[in-house]
Amino acid sequence: MNNIEVLSTIPELRDRLGQARERAALTGADTRIVLVPTMGALHAGHLALVRRAHALGDIVVVSIFVNPLQFGAGEDLDSYPRTLDADLAALANENVTFVFAPSAREMYPGGASDTRVVTGEVGSLYEGAARPGHFDGMLTVVAKLLNIVTPDAAVFGQKDGQQVFLVQRMVADLNVCSAIEVVETVREPSGLALSSRNRYLDEPQHTAAQALFAGLSAAAAAGPDGPTAALAAAHARIDLEPLVKLDYLVIVHPQTFLVVPGDYHGPARMLVAARVGTARLIDNVAIRLG
Repeated sequence: MNNIEVLSTIPELRDRLGQARERAALTGADTRIVLVPTMGALHAGHLALVRRAHALGDIVVVSIFVNPLQFGAGEDLDSYPRTLDADLAALANENVTFVFAPSAREMYPGGASDTRVVTGEVGSLYEGAARPGHFDGMLTVVAKLLNIVTPDAAVFGQKDGQQVFLVQRMVADLNVCSAIEVVETVREPSGLALSSRNRYLDEPQHTAAQALFAGLSAAAAAGPDGPTAALAAAHARIDLEPLVKLDYLVIVHPQTFLVVPGDYHGPARMLVAARVGTARLIDNVAIRLG
């Protein structure tokens, strides 16, 4: 078990990272810093990100911050699980050097920031249409974390496919000197993507939610017959579950994240979002069409 240093202020974290860099310079070591941004309530999917981070670098920083900017009116900011003690226990054997667990006041000392990173058209689609302003808030806090930590790399999970696309585009557009590493979605044996919101599912809902990945898998199998066939195959499976209230099911181009035309052939990604009980679940898979 390693001793994780938990820091709650930006100056503390910058100071400790600076000391680590100075020690490395004195010894000639090649110290690479890798950031894993999270909102806590850690599960096996997060730990997969941490393990990838440790493979990429010498100093792993895990941020745990429930970012108020990415929650809209009526969303679950107040009820979102905050489990710092359990999170630290989960990280105890994962070679994490620092946990950055700031307060909202530390990150936004003047209240909600007037300066935001805006996402453009893609940020208003899919999750952005369901949660207006969510991605502006997400990109703003990711930009702040990248500026605070200045990591060599930051690690994200593919489950949040639209988030990954927008972060990668922001880093490219703003010439941010941090590589973005993406880890494939970690799933239960049933195929259900691991999520902090799965804890809101009762047993029948948990069973019904498995239809999401089943639908995505059916779409991937039907992909050679084109977008229409892939969508029909996914609907045929997901629509069987009355507890699953579909929000969107779309096929997008991986380079633009815009919906592909009906005659498209090539690599694509299918995105799904649905409500199951009180939980809003998302997932996505890569598919090949035509």
